Amino acid sequence: MSFGHSGNSSTGFSWLRLLTLAPQEMQTIKKSEDSRIPDDLKGCGLPTCVPWDLQARALSDVYWRCAEVRAGGGNPLPDAVRRWREVAKERTLILWEERFQEPQVSVALITAIRPLLKEWITRTYGVLSFRLTQVLTGHGCFGRYLCEIVRRENDTRCHHCGDERDTAEHTVMVCPSWTGQRAALVAAIGQDLSLPAIIRAMLSSETAWTAVDTFAQEVMAAKEEAERSRDREAVDPSRRLRRRRARRQHNDPP
Repeated sequence: MSFGHSGNSSTGFSWLRLLTLAPQEMQTIKKSEDSRIPDDLKGCGLPTCVPWDLQARALSDVYWRCAEVRAGGGNPLPDAVRRWREVAKERTLILWEERFQEPQVSVALITAIRPLLKEWITRTYGVLSFRLTQVLTGHGCFGRYLCEIVRRENDTRCHHCGDERDTAEHTVMVCPSWTGQRAALVAAIGQDLSLPAIIRAMLSSETAWTAVDTFAQEVMAAKEEAERSRDREAVDPSRRLRRRRARRQHNDPP
């Protein structure tokens, strides 16, 4: 199974927003990094808590139950209110899961998270950083995304190994440029680096979550710097010549 991405970025943004409308209980994307988030990821990220509209519906259900009791001259008992809240919470999760049945974007990601939705929402650790979000969604500094979605590059190839299609899956699982980082990740979460396995590992322990985030931070930082270097060379081709001369001088025998 490939990592999360879609061929339709315009519809994807509005759909993914259903997952993370202004998270109330957990931070999804570090605020200090918000200006670096691709336009189609701003404000959406990944699901960490129930969307506002569903939470509002649950609160409304409990409110009107209490109001009905008070209208009859009584006061709702604390145990009854707790039961109503639990029922509303379960119903909210069911409604949210129904929204996942026909995803239009990041199909692989939603498929990976959906069986563990409750665990994902109720976890007590794990921040979705900018770079971790790139790796999980496939929207970021990958040849496929830069070429097919944002049209900033002419092809989808990997600039680090020459493979014809650079994706999040390629970066995590096979690109030889990240062998060291991959070895550390495998040591922490196991050999299976498919997206569902990564999601399961992240939810199994804070240590595993940190290992995945560390991989994302190190690898994506290097890929971002390489992209910036390509951008600079596009503006000033002489930079490329100077870099090639420096590389030849470094490799030439004394």
